[in-house]
Amino acid sequence: MKKQTASYKAKKRTVNIFIHVLLAVLAIIWIFPIAWVVMISFRAEKGSYTSSFLPKSFTLDNYKKLFTDTTVLNFPKMFMNTLIIAIFVCIISTIFVLAVSYCMSRLRFKMRKKYLNIAMILGLFPGFMSMVAVYYILKAIGLSEGSMVRVALIMVYSAGSGIGFYIAKGFFDTIPKALDEAAFLDGATKFQVFTQVTIPLSKPIIVYTVLTSFLGPWLDFIFAKVICRANADYYTVAIGLWRMLEKEYIDNWYTCFAAGAVCISIPIAILFIYMQRYYVEGLTGAVKG
Repeated sequence: MKKQTASYKAKKRTVNIFIHVLLAVLAIIWIFPIAWVVMISFRAEKGSYTSSFLPKSFTLDNYKKLFTDTTVLNFPKMFMNTLIIAIFVCIISTIFVLAVSYCMSRLRFKMRKKYLNIAMILGLFPGFMSMVAVYYILKAIGLSEGSMVRVALIMVYSAGSGIGFYIAKGFFDTIPKALDEAAFLDGATKFQVFTQVTIPLSKPIIVYTVLTSFLGPWLDFIFAKVICRANADYYTVAIGLWRMLEKEYIDNWYTCFAAGAVCISIPIAILFIYMQRYYVEGLTGAVKG
């Protein structure tokens, strides 16, 4: 019996060691490209082709050039364009998603089930299938030129956000309806129940919605390229980084491309770190409740 127990423990220890080694290898594979991009952003050698895989010397000139050399590629303006668009889209999309998901979870009305089925079917198709039609609609109403391009991008990214309500709806379904009924008995309206009862209990899904709503316009390339076209004053960072890899710019801007990739990850990291504590607090509150 003791031999069987010792043999079982040895096998379990071997399996655990194997799993930890496998996870460590996978972590290295995942982290190495990120670390390599960070190193390239500090590389002193110019161009995309060098004799060594790793940088031989390091410098801050790539970051300086990225934010000071605006004659060819105005990265600071692209960064601000993307930040403005992402902030507005984040606010609008979060309101849309939470409102629609709460209505689908709590309210019962005619055509509700049909709307749920239609939304599910539409969610199966990628958004870029409609980009040509969207562009011509924007062009017809005068939103494809000049400063209205920012408004067009905000509208495009925000308009379809209400379709992606299924995850938030699933979370609202887990909140006991008895809380709503108790609030109604105290004289609260449906809006008060939503803002004062449901929302305080929904921090995890709010954080998830804010993050996904912000990442959409921050990382998108296809719609931004189609709508902005040749309007360089309204390019987003995705278009700017793509331009740095074109054949006429790659020799002088390749290391700046890596620096730009590092820079655009900073707002995402800050947003995630800031919102994470609300996510944890929300989960703790949900468990306690």
